[in-house]
Amino acid sequence: MNTSILSSESKLTDRYQTTIPETVRKALDLHKRDKLRYSIQSNGDVVISRAEMSESDPVLGEFLNLLASDLSHNPDRLTALDRNLATRMKQLTSDVDIDLDRPLLDQDD
Repeated sequence: MNTSILSSESKLTDRYQTTIPETVRKALDLHKRDKLRYSIQSNGDVVISRAEMSESDPVLGEFLNLLASDLSHNPDRLTALDRNLATRMKQLTSDVDIDLDRPLLDQDD
């Protein structure tokens, strides 16, 4: 028995992408860059909900743990960044525009 209050549809593109309908975005209070959680029920239904924001990236956390471990076991490897190198890096990247909100492109794009 379906107890839906409102239903909505969207279409998959050739690349299996879809637009979340406005009614669903409003119901879940979704904004750009939010994450979704898909829960597959035993009867085959899929429940879409807003994923809770994670404070940390697990991959980044593991990388930082690796760095911390390496530094604690090999403190002699830690050296100051050369001022000339830092200046050169700034010069080389001064005209590079970075938009962290821009979607990543697929290899085909």
